[in-house]
Amino acid sequence: MTGTGTFAMGTGVAALQERLQPMYERLAAHPLYAAFQSVEDLHVFLENHVFAVWDFMSLLKVLQRGLTCVAVPWLPTRNAGTRRLVNEIVFGEESDVYEGAAVSHFELYLRAMRECGAGTSAIDGFIERLRQGEPVAQALAAAPEAARAFVQATFAVIETGELHEVAAAFTFGREDLIPDMFRGFIRDQNQALRGRLTTLRWYLDRHIEVDGDEHGPMALRMVSELCGDDETKWQQAERAAVAALAARLHFWDSILREIESRRGSVR
Repeated sequence: MTGTGTFAMGTGVAALQERLQPMYERLAAHPLYAAFQSVEDLHVFLENHVFAVWDFMSLLKVLQRGLTCVAVPWLPTRNAGTRRLVNEIVFGEESDVYEGAAVSHFELYLRAMRECGAGTSAIDGFIERLRQGEPVAQALAAAPEAARAFVQATFAVIETGELHEVAAAFTFGREDLIPDMFRGFIRDQNQALRGRLTTLRWYLDRHIEVDGDEHGPMALRMVSELCGDDETKWQQAERAAVAALAARLHFWDSILREIESRRGSVR
């Protein structure tokens, strides 16, 4: 989701966005975005970032559980606007349409990874261990170190945070910079490699389309409605957002170090 745009939703959101702006500026200027020199560098990123694509859905499911009714008998929840937001995002993320077939964005990301030659053994093993009933912390044992730390930070919010804190992490802590960071890289590849990046490019363009124009403003409204006039909730939301952005910065730092380390080892 995006946290860098302006949105007329009262002083709470505006003040929070202003206080978060320095962290967004650090993310926008992160050296990772200029680090991609080869498809091998891209593989390092994708093999880590796929875990963030996965844990995004866990944040979303916490919001779906808390803001819509998923129980029987069904009862209407308090706010129809937040219901619509969550249901729209779940629908798009779990059941988008690509080349005429329904697919989740996570599954699409895996397809993009395989098309360009990135390894999926770590994420495939993680999902299989979850299917067998292992807790997340245990299933993460074989994940890349950078990805493991990021998912652990996400689940700290999921397991201990209130709904407004999860909403803040979801709204302000997810990426809207990734599409731009790849545009130049994809453009500069030869025709044969660009053909192997077709699905990845569609995934990136799709997120630009729905996150900025549709889901971003709706998510800001969700945070505002959940915090209301409660100053304590706004402070808690800010802490959750800062923690999520700090985890993202650490994630980017760690991936950059891995790219540079692997590059140095093959010289």
